[in-house]
Formats: sequence, structure tokens, C-alpha cells
Amino acid sequence: MFGGGTDYPKWYLKHGGAVLGTAINKYCYISIRNLPPFFEHHHRIVYSRVELVKENDEIEHPSVRAVFNEFSQRSGIELHHDGDLPGRSGLGSSSSFTTGLVTAIMAQNGNITNPKALAERVIHIEQDVIGENVGSQDQVWAAYGGTNLITFNTDGSFDVRQILLRPEYKRALESHMMLIFTGITRIASNIAADVISSLDDREIQLKEMSEMAIEGARLLSDKRCSIADLGSLINEGWLRKRSLASGVTNTKIDEIYDAAISAGAFGGKLLGAGGGGFMLFIAPPEAQPKIRERLKDLILVDIEIGASGSQVVVFEPDGLEKEQSNNGIGPVPSR
Repeated sequence: MFGGGTDYPKWYLKHGGAVLGTAINKYCYISIRNLPPFFEHHHRIVYSRVELVKENDEIEHPSVRAVFNEFSQRSGIELHHDGDLPGRSGLGSSSSFTTGLVTAIMAQNGNITNPKALAERVIHIEQDVIGENVGSQDQVWAAYGGTNLITFNTDGSFDVRQILLRPEYKRALESHMMLIFTGITRIASNIAADVISSLDDREIQLKEMSEMAIEGARLLSDKRCSIADLGSLINEGWLRKRSLASGVTNTKIDEIYDAAISAGAFGGKLLGAGGGGFMLFIAPPEAQPKIRERLKDLILVDIEIGASGSQVVVFEPDGLEKEQSNNGIGPVPSR
């Protein structure tokens, strides 16, 4: 919702940062099993492609290669990935994949971690091992889940403050949310590189965006807060975000934004680094039919907010499932 851009290490290691957002009930699913030693290949990795490799360094998928090397994976693995949403769409699917894979590999090795350690490990893998131009918030959402204010500190650490939404307010907020796919996919790292290169020249905007995250958390915690006020603040945040780099927005994104606002949305923004993916609008239910009509060629995705973070389901030989949270506290609701 707020503060994106202040989670890049280049910024927060100097100034600190803050983001406010939520995990949604759309998931990536990763299944792994030990691969019997009867094949010419050592690992079988199935995503939009199928890779059959003998050595870790032969793996072309950068996240799988990095995670396997990080954990010195020697025994053969068969890995399958499926996702509810398209990749390269601004909803943190890349970090969700890496977080899920780290969780799965650790569980396969008989280890359980906590959300903080998990997020820190994935941030290290994506930023230091793979060398991607990514921020540090997507990894936290994937590990923790929930609705949170995340503050990034100049020493490289982060703090997560959970925002507890009243059930009736959560339902009302979800009824005002419209998540719309622009139809544009892009490589976020390329857009992020432009944003990162201009951070020093956007100090005023970024400090205001960080302050908006804190103000947004205050609004969500205030019983008197109207959803219209939240939508208006999201709108202000988007106007600042689009000024961070030329690739953040484009003509099609601007047309979608203008159509929704003119049809009655309180506010909206593009999610992720920019350039495409999904847009979130906050709109009163009575205005949504008109917005749907104006954007009828685009896909609208129903969502629930405050979803859980990375979890493990262990399939036992007897066919039963045992589900546990990533922090090992105990059982979590099945889904």
C-alpha cells in the first residue's frame, strides 16, 4: 500500500525506510521429494520449463540454483512449482517462490525456522547471492504473512509490527478493493535498476512515502478511519511513486488509472516496481460496476487480505497430511 522504494538497501541503509501492506490469499505451491537414483539426471525441476540436470551449477533457474548451492544440496531432488498468479506481475511472486523453496528445503532436511530468520535468509539469497535489483519487503510478506508495518533500519535489520484489523473493517476494506491485471508482464529487476539509480535525487519523495506508510498504519488502527481517507492517501502515494523513474508508469497504465478514478475510485496505484503487473484500486462498491465496465477487457481478481505466510505440508507414506507453520509453533488452519 505505502512506502515501496524505501525498502531498497541503497536507501534504507542511509535513511531508514517503512512500508505498509498485506499478504493476499494467492499462493505459489512448491512440492519437493527425494529423487530416486535411477535416472541419468540428478535433479528434475519443473516450472514453466523442465530442467534435467546432473549438477547444481547446471540449473538455469537462478533462484533454484542459488538455493541449492546455499544449502549444499547434494541428494537428488524433484521439484514442481505452480502459482495462482502470473510471474513478473508486481505481487512478489519471485520472492514468494524463493521463500517457499527455502522453507521446503529446510523442512526436507528436518529443520524449522522462524519468519524473521527465513526472511533474512531469502533477502541474502536474492540480493547477495543472485545479485538481483530487489527490495527487502516481498521476502518479509512471504515469510510473515498478515497485514504489517515493516520498518527498515540503517543497520540493515528490520522490524515487523502487525496491524490487527477489526473483522468488520477488514470485510469492508476487502469489499472496496479491486485488484486488476494490466496484462503487462515485465522483469522487475530492470525497472528497479532505474529506480535505484535515481534514489539520491528523490530524497524528498521517498521520505514522504516512508511517512505515508506510518500514517497509513495509524489510519488502519483508528476506529474512526474512513476507507475513503485510506484511498486518498494511496492516491497521494502513487503520485509520488510514479515520479521515481520514467519506467514506473506508461501510457496504458495511466489510461487504466484515469478510467478507474473518473469512474469513482477513491484512489489507486500500481503494485511492485512498476512498468506493468497489477493495479490496486480502492473504490466504493456502488462505483465498481462502472469501473468494471470501463476496464472490461482486463482481469479482475478477488482477494482476501492478511493471508498466512510460508507453510509446510508433509505428506506421510500412509497418505495423511501434517501441516505446520514455518515457525514451528503448532498446527495452522488447512486450506
